[in-house]
Amino acid sequence: MNTTNGRSPHGELLGLKNLGMASVNILHAIGVNNYEDLSKMGAVDAYKRIKSRGIHVSKVMLYALQGALMDVHWNDLSPDLKKQLVEEAESTESA
Repeated sequence: MNTTNGRSPHGELLGLKNLGMASVNILHAIGVNNYEDLSKMGAVDAYKRIKSRGIHVSKVMLYALQGALMDVHWNDLSPDLKKQLVEEAESTESA
């Protein structure tokens, strides 16, 4: 993915699968401003940071973030991957 190239600062993230304006605003609040930021942080760490700020999101947000990284609709992630993501998020929530 390239930079926004003069588009709105939300443009690149909004172009990813699963992410709408509310999700993008939440990502900006945790310092994720583009695909590269999300890729470096990873879905699990981004989800943990969102939760640690007291923002109430469901596990679907975790799946949506992973799907955005993989260019896949969150509902098409395998059950095994979803389970792995939840286990990682829960095992590190207290960090």
